[in-house]
Amino acid sequence: MPRALLLENIHPLAVQLLTDTGYDVTSLRGALDESELIEALDGVSLLGIRSKTQVTEAVLAASSLDAVGAFCIGTNQVDLTAAADRGVAVFNAPFSNTRSVVELAVGEIIALTRRLTVQNSSLHKGVWNKSADGAHEVRGRTLGIVGYGNIGTQLSVVAEALGMRVVFYDTAEKLSLGNARRLPSLDALLGEADIVTLHVDGRPGNAGMFGTAQFDAMRDGAVFLNLSRGFLVDYSALRERILDGTLAGAAVDVFPHEPKSKGDAFESDLRGLPNVILTPHIGGSTEEAQHDIGQFVATKLRDYDRSGATNLSVNIPGLVLDAPRKGSERIALLHRNVPGVMAQLNDALADSGANVEYQVLGTWGQLGYAVTDVVGGVTPEVIDRIGELPTTIRVRHLG
Repeated sequence: MPRALLLENIHPLAVQLLTDTGYDVTSLRGALDESELIEALDGVSLLGIRSKTQVTEAVLAASSLDAVGAFCIGTNQVDLTAAADRGVAVFNAPFSNTRSVVELAVGEIIALTRRLTVQNSSLHKGVWNKSADGAHEVRGRTLGIVGYGNIGTQLSVVAEALGMRVVFYDTAEKLSLGNARRLPSLDALLGEADIVTLHVDGRPGNAGMFGTAQFDAMRDGAVFLNLSRGFLVDYSALRERILDGTLAGAAVDVFPHEPKSKGDAFESDLRGLPNVILTPHIGGSTEEAQHDIGQFVATKLRDYDRSGATNLSVNIPGLVLDAPRKGSERIALLHRNVPGVMAQLNDALADSGANVEYQVLGTWGQLGYAVTDVVGGVTPEVIDRIGELPTTIRVRHLG
């Protein structure tokens, strides 16, 4: 019975879907470090993680994984190149928790702009301090969105519905939604926005993108949010701007170093600061989002297992595939994208007496992915021959 390992408290629906597919599923609440993960992956074909577990080249080299599912948006915790080089497909959930992150951002924008954290703290201390000082409506204020992807665009629409003006900056060409205005540079956005919120991806080049210079370029009294990646921001610089009053408040959901498990100790330069909201990486942690993510990623893993489908894989060519045709057997070949591979594949099949009924090829950079349905002639010897081709990365006989 093939085995699957799910870490970091992935939704039970994912467990059920993979169990129904025929997997023996182990589900753990916390993350594992590299050595623990290597040990736990013995005999495991499918791995499910969230944001804390690091799937390194060493982990991949020591395992026999078929696929990794990141039950979250980001995939920077997985060495995607090393996974592709070993024929391990990686899937994520790029859309399923978008609304949850947007709603958290909107709630925090309103809370910070009205200084609800300060008012709440005073009353819990028994101090009645009714005042309008520093409290503003969000209507008419300018929201600056850094990163105009799935989350940034939806936040843009919701913010406009609240009466906010929206400006955004993205390094890629993006279509403006509604009345949002694209600005030519990050500095231009920082000089105009009353609220700045980060929604960029976790590529290594974005590390440390927001520090002292960027905070100094923000307007006095502005508010800052980071619900994307912890390593993007110099939080010591943010602390200084909160303490000297340059910034009116901040909300942070992600940190450079996060505890592995629920209940572990948490340390940060931002603890104890006024009008600062700290949350434990819960942007996508709603019951609705986790249900949808569990279903989406587990379904991708199931379809890859059954049919070889790689649609929306983040590291190998994507193919939308139905189940193998009745009476046929399917061979999935991940290979180096060089001339002659398909001829060699088909020669091997022809020599074995296999008749090709269906064949599709997808390429992406240095990789090619060919899926072939054949009738007859699929022996262990022909699979071995295909596997021994100099361009082969991995061949799977799906039956």
